[in-house]
Amino acid sequence: MSQTSDSGVESPYAWARLVASLLVATIGGVGMWSVVVVLPHVQADFGIDRAGASIPYTATMIGFATGGVFMGKLADRYGVVLPVLLSAFSLAVGYIGAAYTTAIWQYAILQGVLIGFLGCSAVFSPLMADISHWFDRRRGLAVGISASGNYAAGTVWPPILQALIETVGWRHAYVIVGITCITLMLPLTLVLRRPSPRQHATAASGGTLGRLPISTNALMTLLIIAGITCCLAMSMPQVHIVAYCGDLGYGVARGAEMLSLMLGFGVISRLASGWISDRIGGVRTLLLGSTLQMATLFFYLPFDGLVSLYVVSALFGLAQGGIVPSYAIIIREYMPASEAGTRVGIVMMATIIGMALGGWVSGVIFDLTGSYQIAFLNGIAWNVVNAAIALWLLYNRPRPLLAAA
Repeated sequence: MSQTSDSGVESPYAWARLVASLLVATIGGVGMWSVVVVLPHVQADFGIDRAGASIPYTATMIGFATGGVFMGKLADRYGVVLPVLLSAFSLAVGYIGAAYTTAIWQYAILQGVLIGFLGCSAVFSPLMADISHWFDRRRGLAVGISASGNYAAGTVWPPILQALIETVGWRHAYVIVGITCITLMLPLTLVLRRPSPRQHATAASGGTLGRLPISTNALMTLLIIAGITCCLAMSMPQVHIVAYCGDLGYGVARGAEMLSLMLGFGVISRLASGWISDRIGGVRTLLLGSTLQMATLFFYLPFDGLVSLYVVSALFGLAQGGIVPSYAIIIREYMPASEAGTRVGIVMMATIIGMALGGWVSGVIFDLTGSYQIAFLNGIAWNVVNAAIALWLLYNRPRPLLAAA
């Protein structure tokens, strides 16, 4: 049921708020990708192996995952401005502090707590949940645009960071990033100050949905498992493409370019998937994205030439970008809107746990085998599980809650 025009839903302000959310997500989203770009430099600086150098990434993703739930609860209760303010200050302190670390464990803690838990976690799932309250007919597109900030960050920041690293080193680059985050994010919070016009769905938490003999919590469990498995697959190219290119002799700069290309096409995918989900629903969009991701993962196995890797990375980004936002759409289709921040945060936590585990496991596999081929196969196997869950949900598709549509 649509909100009245007085509520601001689908209004010019709603679109302005969406633009501000996208910008905040793009700036604060650096927290997820900087650690990927500096991975080879951190490994050399601290004199550790590839698995050890992957630990700060895992710490960041775990902090990002758990922080998303915490920030989602704050957003549900106090609005999204408080989480964004915490993010801006935490990113500044975290990046500047990380520049002065003398041991890998110090760097990992700052990445996990300040940059992950209190920093970039606030500019992903809380913003997606918040913007979903401001749109109904174009909710999928709006959520897709908001979620694109995460990938826009991955498109914009890696080449900037690589250039800074080559000029002033990774430590001074971190100081510049910290100052940039707080300087740009604080003014944007002024646009987000208006309270959200939440829709209060009235579904009973223990009831069944459509033809499924399943509660909302059981559906949440399925979405959590799906989130973990899709991102176990997704993490291999996203986390290790920079190091992979270095190992192949193409140089880490080429890897940073491929990551940027991958995530740039991921932005296109998220926008297109948002538009598609408004027409076919979140479950079908999830299945489509999962199937395409699995298909493109196979292409990394036979193609390791420089040009081929650019093409495959672009295709991978185009295939998988819409998967994660589809979970937020499913939650808004089938669950109470008043719980959106918390529930979206929980499922996003699952996806980031999958990314964290996948990034670490891929590093371990490389250390054991000296190659990323088995790591790609590992990702494909987990993707099969995700596609199976999406297919089951589609076959037993529940009816959306009318009050939350």
